[in-house]
Amino acid sequence: MPLYEHIFMARQDVTSQQVEAMVDTYKAIIEQNGGKVDKTEMWGVKSLAYRIRKNRKAHFTLFNIEAPAPAVAEMERQMRISEDILRFMTIRVEELDAEPSVMMQKRDRDERKDRERRDRDGGGFDAGASEEA
Repeated sequence: MPLYEHIFMARQDVTSQQVEAMVDTYKAIIEQNGGKVDKTEMWGVKSLAYRIRKNRKAHFTLFNIEAPAPAVAEMERQMRISEDILRFMTIRVEELDAEPSVMMQKRDRDERKDRERRDRDGGGFDAGASEEA
């Protein structure tokens, strides 16, 4: 079966729960048509390089898909109909990457830097404040 990487962007004013519902809906479409979604990564809200339909930010989500072409075509058709989806892109790949994507690795690296900075600076916002009652 062909392998695909698929990324879609949802409007910024959609809640995280609504994005999760969209993910479940599109996964179901793939599974109903004989495919499966191997990995799902929700990258969160990111700034866009330029406005798309008056939006400056969007929720980004990545799918790693193993499915026949008609299943992917049906999912894309449903995305075109949805007003909440700003853009999407599907790329056929030779093999799926099981490791976290570069975007998720960047998030982990940033979180680690923040933790190290807090530990080095004394632990928190009011670490230098004295407790006087």
